Amino acid sequence: MGIIAKNIGKIIGEPPTRILTDINLEIKSGEFVALTGRSGSGKSSLLYLLSSIDVPSEGTIELEGHNIKKIKKKVLYRFRNEKMGFIFQFHYLIAELTALENVLLPTRKFGYEKQKKSYAADLLKQVGLENKEYRLPRQLSGGEQQRVAVARSLIMEPQYIFADEPTGSLDSINGDMVMNIIRDANEKLGTTVVLVTHDPDFAQEAKRQVHLADGKIV
Repeated sequence: MGIIAKNIGKIIGEPPTRILTDINLEIKSGEFVALTGRSGSGKSSLLYLLSSIDVPSEGTIELEGHNIKKIKKKVLYRFRNEKMGFIFQFHYLIAELTALENVLLPTRKFGYEKQKKSYAADLLKQVGLENKEYRLPRQLSGGEQQRVAVARSLIMEPQYIFADEPTGSLDSINGDMVMNIIRDANEKLGTTVVLVTHDPDFAQEAKRQVHLADGKIV
């Protein structure tokens, strides 16, 4: 069913600052949508609203046909943990855990760690890290750490991937690898992808681009 945003507005801070105005957007299941625009245009803020990490000041967001504000918190948290994968510009790996353990981190909440271990190793192989699964983050390059984060986002085989500038701190080789993995998840698994990017080449990977300027869709 996907995600529907209706008349969304977002106001933050004191004094109040408006960062999103009258956003109407539908993202269907299986779509690959890129949110584009200059820095400060509101694209990351919109991503956080669409993914239920943040809540709008105005309007409603429906997730799988349900108003996010009316879903019980426990139900929403479980859906987010099981059905959503998140990739950010910074990898947010746990320093004390190996690459394999970091990939498996989302499975711990549900007791899936043992049955997902071989899949985690396979994901690390897909991102070119098959010989580094027992290394700590400090023993990996920045690009390798980001690829671990990408594998972690896929470990629960999510319905949705929300990616906020996932290639922003990577060189072209690592950036291309990350984008290939995201594209494969969309094309081969039918995963719905919402990608924030300022890179026009990566935006072209999406099947649809939504351009923001000054907190509005243009």
